[in-house]
Amino acid sequence: MARVKRFIYPPMWLAFGIVAQFVCNEYVPGLRFTSVAGQVAGSVVLLLGLVLLVFAGGLFKQADTDMVPFKNVSALVTTGVYRFTRNPMYLGMALILLGCAVIVGVATAFIVPVVFMLIIQYRFILPEEQMLLELFPEAYPAYCSQVRRWI
Repeated sequence: MARVKRFIYPPMWLAFGIVAQFVCNEYVPGLRFTSVAGQVAGSVVLLLGLVLLVFAGGLFKQADTDMVPFKNVSALVTTGVYRFTRNPMYLGMALILLGCAVIVGVATAFIVPVVFMLIIQYRFILPEEQMLLELFPEAYPAYCSQVRRWI
């Protein structure tokens, strides 16, 4: 199967998303809301996303498989946080964006996590799933039947 070369990987999409949220804040805020409770809640969600990202990355490291999408896939990781979501790193990034949206405190910033998830779903997750199906034709479908794609 021919693979599309991807130059912009998920961490860059995350960075673009964070920048977009601050652009939303400055130029198209829509409804504004800010409070200490919002700042705390957003920070908790952001930190949860970071923790999820770090734990998931550590499991890839333990399995000695590459974290870069489509590169050197040597193992199917199904333990730890992968028992609850097939894409904890992407989910972690989405939570980071959600937390940032709450912290920024403008309604339009909430569009960014949704757009991020759509980009990741179609540019990375669906092609990765096809690749994993080819690499692990028995184990991957069994895993998919037990664990949801996002949550």
